[in-house]
Amino acid sequence: MDLPGLTDRLYAALCASPVLDAHTHLVGGRLGAGGLHDILLYHMSVSELYAAGCPDGARLTQFPGWPSRQEAHDRIRRALPYLPQVRNTGIAHGIRLILRDLYDFTGPVTEDNWEGLDDRIRSQAADPNWPRQVLRRARIERACTEWARRQGGADDEVLQYSLEWAFFTRCQWGEYDTALYELERCWGRGPDSPAPIGAGARPPVPRVLASVADVDDAVAWYVGQIPAAGIVSMATHLSTDLDLEPADADLLRHALARRDQAGPAERDVYASYVNEAFLSQLEARLGDQVVLQFSFGAEPLPHETASRLSQRAIAQVAQMVARHPRLRFQCFLASRHGGQSLCTLCRELPNLSLAGYWWHSFFPGAIRQTIEERLDMLPLNRQVGFFSDAYCVEWAYAKSLMVRRALAEGLAAKVGQGQYDESLAIGIGQQILYDAPQQLLGLVPAPCLAVAAPRA
Repeated sequence: MDLPGLTDRLYAALCASPVLDAHTHLVGGRLGAGGLHDILLYHMSVSELYAAGCPDGARLTQFPGWPSRQEAHDRIRRALPYLPQVRNTGIAHGIRLILRDLYDFTGPVTEDNWEGLDDRIRSQAADPNWPRQVLRRARIERACTEWARRQGGADDEVLQYSLEWAFFTRCQWGEYDTALYELERCWGRGPDSPAPIGAGARPPVPRVLASVADVDDAVAWYVGQIPAAGIVSMATHLSTDLDLEPADADLLRHALARRDQAGPAERDVYASYVNEAFLSQLEARLGDQVVLQFSFGAEPLPHETASRLSQRAIAQVAQMVARHPRLRFQCFLASRHGGQSLCTLCRELPNLSLAGYWWHSFFPGAIRQTIEERLDMLPLNRQVGFFSDAYCVEWAYAKSLMVRRALAEGLAAKVGQGQYDESLAIGIGQQILYDAPQQLLGLVPAPCLAVAAPRA
């Protein structure tokens, strides 16, 4: 069998078929890249450049702010000497796809040409039709982004929304009371963006949690503010470092008294109590109306994260999902070795599904391994085949092509093994890219982005 030729045919069929992007960080009214920095210095690329010796490991100014032209240009100039050292990576391939396909630019980005390229991207960003052109070219018929990035509904016709607000079960570098601070940050306020990873200095909060009753009141406030009619999901993170064995009010009372001296034991009590109170109230109020998405397997370092996952954490996920059968959970996994375990959980927990390839798993080899595991182990309506995690539509474009290529390779291998014929392989790929996110998340194709394309 001509596997390369089969792979190319499958890839062409998948590229001609629509997809739904189940998780992004696109901003309404500003869907496209604002300049070369949004493409070249996407946070996954920044990590690679930092590893290569670039002095900058932190992200550029983040939403709701934007990098100034001076900040963006300074960061690009400092990155230029290190670009040759990262040209081998999967993310570098994504950058080349964007520049070649969308900006007609080939070859390396250098000191001599980057300013002209930046001008071209900034000029294109001024065209209000450009983001939709990119989405149509990628055959992305809807994208889901953060509720806090809705920006007055400027792009409601192409976006649906997920609430990312407080991350009660995410650890922060060097902190032990993150769950309490996250709740305090939200208490008495409406939904906004979550605190960034590695937040460092914390802005003061208007009210401090001083008792178990305060915690209960704050959780009730939080759940009551969820805009259920406007969202399809909630998104959070679950840290592998936490022991989420359920904690009662007495344990929380003692832990609150030790907040100034809190360590790992108190951290676990805070997170466990708040999370279980949140899940119980969410289940009572909304049941299965929204999907609770949680990222798993990426833990903070001073700038970003590293992939780590414990077997205890996997077991506690199973217990958490089983305790709340009316809630629907969906996992974004950043740990390559945890894939099989999560598949086995999905086989026995009907309210758990898996989506895409997140952060440290978004590399071609890891994507192919994940695809093989899930195709062999899970029904098609329990797996979402794509989300980009993109901050601009250009990266959604590149990542959609990268996933389609890896999926085509995985499907071709199944055909070569005699598991599928070619028509079945195409239909399977289309189902996890397009049908499953509609069934599992309620994403609805946007008519304004529809492009006529054959379906198997």
